[in-house]
Amino acid sequence: MAAHHENGFATWFERVAGIGVVANLALAVPTLLAPEQMLALASLPPAVPLLWARFAALLLVLLSLFYLPAVYDCLRYRSVAWLSVGARLAGVLFFATQPADYRLFGLFDLVFFIPEAILLLLAGPQPLPGAVHVEGRRV
Repeated sequence: MAAHHENGFATWFERVAGIGVVANLALAVPTLLAPEQMLALASLPPAVPLLWARFAALLLVLLSLFYLPAVYDCLRYRSVAWLSVGARLAGVLFFATQPADYRLFGLFDLVFFIPEAILLLLAGPQPLPGAVHVEGRRV
């Protein structure tokens, strides 16, 4: 369950990131279990050996699990939140340089990268609990 924030941008970041995790898993789990069928469904060439398609799916599952602290509380786990945004950008850039058949994966990451980056920027820096601020500086 996500943390309750008075900061609406943080709440919306967590929602979008959570939807992204679910979307990742919706692609990765079936690919892990039935890679040939998923590649055919996506009109992608067969992978030889299938181990590599399954391994990529496993890595996507693991990456999605690492997003969960940011989904739970992006202000508390701010570095994880920014790393998840960076991972989306890395996916966009990687697939932009691949053959056209694979660029849909980059578009998939772009759909999450743009709102997550904007929302996390708008959520702004948060002061540490108990920190004393004097003239705008933490002491």
